[in-house]
Amino acid sequence: MPQLPGAEVASAKKQKRSHENASVSGSSTSDESTRERKRKRKEKKNGTKSDRASELVNVNGHRRSAFEERRNSLGKAARDPRDEPSYKKRITAAGQGIKVRSPSPVIDEDGLSRPGRGTRDRREETAEQAEERLVKMRGAVRTILECVGEDPDREGLLDTPSRYAKALLFLTKGYQVNVADVVNGALFHEGHNEMVIVKDIEIHSLCEHHMVPFIGKMHIGYIPSDTVIGLSKLPRIAEMYARRLQIQERLTKEVAHAIMEILKPQGVAVVMESSHLCMVMRGVEKTATSTITSCVLGCFERKSKTRNEFFSLVGLNKS
Repeated sequence: MPQLPGAEVASAKKQKRSHENASVSGSSTSDESTRERKRKRKEKKNGTKSDRASELVNVNGHRRSAFEERRNSLGKAARDPRDEPSYKKRITAAGQGIKVRSPSPVIDEDGLSRPGRGTRDRREETAEQAEERLVKMRGAVRTILECVGEDPDREGLLDTPSRYAKALLFLTKGYQVNVADVVNGALFHEGHNEMVIVKDIEIHSLCEHHMVPFIGKMHIGYIPSDTVIGLSKLPRIAEMYARRLQIQERLTKEVAHAIMEILKPQGVAVVMESSHLCMVMRGVEKTATSTITSCVLGCFERKSKTRNEFFSLVGLNKS
């Protein structure tokens, strides 16, 4: 018997309601599972926090400070190398966990700064020992003259070995200079705390690589901590280190560290510009080149404004 049109409509509505009920049931089941997952995550998170909180309390009931809690995070690898903690960039003393800067020159109790192996022997030698040293040096110079193809017995070279030996001892007399004798007590408590600069100090030294001169000018500035030094002592300290076998980089640094150690100022800045004959007379033979080195310590290193003021006053900031 064929179905009536009204029966077909009722059947269609019934099927539609069953589909909607199934959809609602599936949706409610999905919502319940979602809520269940959220509840489990929340419980797990709360449990972790409580465990971590209990770890922060030791057996004595003392709670770790915020700083102690953060320190472990500094040891973890940073996501970006630029985010590395700054303390990792400092120098660590061998066998110690103490972070230190490069040490200033050690001035021994006898006033010598960085004495070499034979420094004290030369300084404390007797007149007989000094003459014996000259004889050895004259013989060495005579040998050099022979090796370059010259005749050391010709008239112009007869006294050259002796002259050169004495000149070399003069050019390296800085090894024997006593720092206390250089300063000579010229430290004065004046309550002055502004920048002091002595510029255009002429420097003549010997390159330790080729033993030929490099010549230039040095500018020294410092900011006192109430105590000032006699102005002539700054060029004398510079000359003390220049009268050695040197390289310009070390010479600049040694002068700055010596003033810092002697005077204990707020900061020291040293700049040197020179021409190296080992680049002019030989090698690349560039006559117009000059080399500039600097060393800044204390407030000059920390404060760019102070550093730029010094550079401007000595003529390096020309813009």
